[in-house]
Amino acid sequence: MSIETPLLDQIDNPRDLKKLKAGQLSQLAKELRAEVIDAAAETGGHFGAGLGVVELTIALHYVFDTPDDRLIWDVSHQAYPHKILTGRRDRIRKIRQKDGLYGFTKRTESEYDPFGTAHSSTSISAGYGMARARDLMGKSNHVISVIGDGAMSAGLAYEAMNNVGADKSRQIVILNDNGMSIAPGVGALTNYLSWLVSSRPFLSLRDIAKQLTKKFPQPLQIAAARADEYARGMVFGGTLFEELGFYYVGPINGHDLDSLVPILQNVRDADMLGPILVHVVTEKGKGHPFKTETQEKYHAVGKFDKETGEFLKVKSNAPSYTSVFANALIKEAKKDKTIVAITAAMPSGTGIDKFEKHFPDRTFDVGIAEQHAVTFAAGMATEGYKPFVAIYSTFLQRAYDQIVHDVALQNLPVRFAIDRAGLVGQDGATHAGSFDVAYLACVPNMIIMAASDEAELVHMVATARSIDDGPCAFRYPRGAGVGVSLPKEGIPLEIGKGRIIRQGTKVALLSFGARLQECLKAAEELEAQGLSTTVADARFAKPLDTQLLADLAKNHEVLVTIEEGSIGGFGTQVLHQLAASNMLHKGLRVRPMFLPDHFVIHDAPGGQYEVAGLQTEHIVAEVFAALNGEAKKIIDFKAKA
Repeated sequence: MSIETPLLDQIDNPRDLKKLKAGQLSQLAKELRAEVIDAAAETGGHFGAGLGVVELTIALHYVFDTPDDRLIWDVSHQAYPHKILTGRRDRIRKIRQKDGLYGFTKRTESEYDPFGTAHSSTSISAGYGMARARDLMGKSNHVISVIGDGAMSAGLAYEAMNNVGADKSRQIVILNDNGMSIAPGVGALTNYLSWLVSSRPFLSLRDIAKQLTKKFPQPLQIAAARADEYARGMVFGGTLFEELGFYYVGPINGHDLDSLVPILQNVRDADMLGPILVHVVTEKGKGHPFKTETQEKYHAVGKFDKETGEFLKVKSNAPSYTSVFANALIKEAKKDKTIVAITAAMPSGTGIDKFEKHFPDRTFDVGIAEQHAVTFAAGMATEGYKPFVAIYSTFLQRAYDQIVHDVALQNLPVRFAIDRAGLVGQDGATHAGSFDVAYLACVPNMIIMAASDEAELVHMVATARSIDDGPCAFRYPRGAGVGVSLPKEGIPLEIGKGRIIRQGTKVALLSFGARLQECLKAAEELEAQGLSTTVADARFAKPLDTQLLADLAKNHEVLVTIEEGSIGGFGTQVLHQLAASNMLHKGLRVRPMFLPDHFVIHDAPGGQYEVAGLQTEHIVAEVFAALNGEAKKIIDFKAKA
C-alpha cells in the first residue's frame, strides 16, 4: 500500500520547507514519519533515532538557514529525516546499499552535511571549530550541534563544552534527551517557561538585573548570582550546563512543533548570548509500526513487512560470532567467578546483554566511554578480577592511550574481545575494523589472536581466560559463522602456535582470521592448476609461530599472508620475522594481502571484499603474480571512500 505525502512531495530542500505555514508542519511531520517507516521497511537500517527527531528536524530546517547555518548531527543515526528534507528523498530507499546513500552524514554527499559523523560525541567539538572559524572570517551564521543524551556520556562532549563555555563563542547545542530522564516532566507549563527564558524580553530583564547587582557589595553580588543560578536549576534542571558556561533552555517537548518553532526562533535571535544549550525531550522510535516494545526502541532494524510489521528473517544455519562469543563467555564465567564483562553502551551489539542475564552483578555498561571502559577494566584487573572488555574494533580506537598506558605498560591481564573485525558491510568505512591488529601489535606485552571460525572463537575465549600475566586481544568478524560444529567446552590454545589445515609443497597460504575459508577455496583452484598448496591458520599475530613460519618459508616457493586488516598488521609482523631470520634472500617469494590503502565504502560484505581484493580469485591471482615476479602497488592516494 502506497503512502500519501502531499506536503512532503512539495519539499525538495529546506527552502521549499520555509514556504509552508507553521500550521502545516504537524501534517508534514506525519508524512515524513510515514516516509521513514516506508523506506526502512525496504532497506532496514538505523531507524528508531530518526523517528524520534522528525519534528525536531523539521523545526531546525524551518527556523535556521541551512546550509549556510551549519547543522551537525552527532553520530547521525538520526539523519534519515534530514536526508529526505535535503534533496535525497529519491535515494533514501538505497541507503546503506552499493552506490546508495551513506547511513550517516557525509560531507561529499551533500552540502547540508557540513561534518561527517558516525562515531559519537564529536558534534560539539566540530561545531566549536566551525564557530571559531566563522568568527575569524567575520561571518554571522549559526552553528547547531544536535547530540543525544547517550552521546553526552562521553568525555569528549564535556571537554568541548568546557572549552566552548570558557570561550563564550556563539554556538547552539541541542540536547536530544530520549531516555536518560535527566529532566523534570515536559508539559505545557515547561514549554511555556522555556519559551519565556529564551525570549528577548526575559533576556533583557535578566541582563538589567545582572547590571543592577553590580552596584551591590561583593557578597551580595555573589549571593544574587547564586540565587539566579539555583532558581533556574530548580525550575529547568540546567545547573550543570550553566556551570559549563551555557545558557540553558528547556526541557521542551520535542514532538510539539507549536512550541519547538518559536523557542528555536528565540534562540536563533538571541544574539547577545554566547553558547546556548536547548534541552529537547523526544521518544526514540516514536510511531514505529511494530507490535512490541524493546529496550532500544528499534535502534536498528532489518527489512520488515509494511503491513504487518513482521521482520523478514534472513535464514542462516550458523550462529553469529557475537552470540558464540557471548555463550562461550557465559560458560567460562560459570566456572570462574572472577570473570566480569564490560561494554561501552553496546550490550546487545557485543552480546554482553546475554551475559548480563546470567551475571547482572558482573556486568558493567559504562556508557559511550571507551577510554573509561579500558581504565576501569585495568583497575579491576589490579584486584584479581578477569575483565573481558567487549568493544567493536572501530570504537576501541578511541581508547588507544588507555590500552598503552593503563593496561600494557602495567602488564595488566585485561582481555579485549574485539567484535566487528574486518569489513562490516552496510555500515561502511566508519565502522570497519581495519586497524586493530596494526595498532595493537606494536604495543609491548600484548597477545593478539584472530578466530578463523566460530569453534576457534570458543577456544580463544578460553585462552583469554587462562592468560593471567598480561593483556590479550582476540578479534572476530561481524555476522554468521561458517557453520562448523561448536565444542562443548573451550580449550586454551598454546600461546603463539598456529596450525596446518592442509598440506602442500609449492605454495603456502598463511591466513590470520576469517579469510581462512577463502584460502581453502583458493587452494582447491591452485591444486586444479597443478600447484600443490599448504593452508595454515596462524591464530596469533603476536607472538608469531616462528617455527611454523620457518617451515612454510623453507618448504615452499611462494608464501602469501592473508588478513582482514590494514597494512602494518599481521603481514608486517611476518615480514619482520622473515627478514630478521634471514629467510628472504633464499629465493622465497612473499606476498602480503591486506585491506587496501583506502577506505572501503558501504556495500554488502561480499562486495566490499571484492573491492578489497581478498576473495578467492584474488588470492589465486596473487600466487600467480608472485610466481611470475610481477610488481604490486600497495599505496594508492587517489582512491577515495
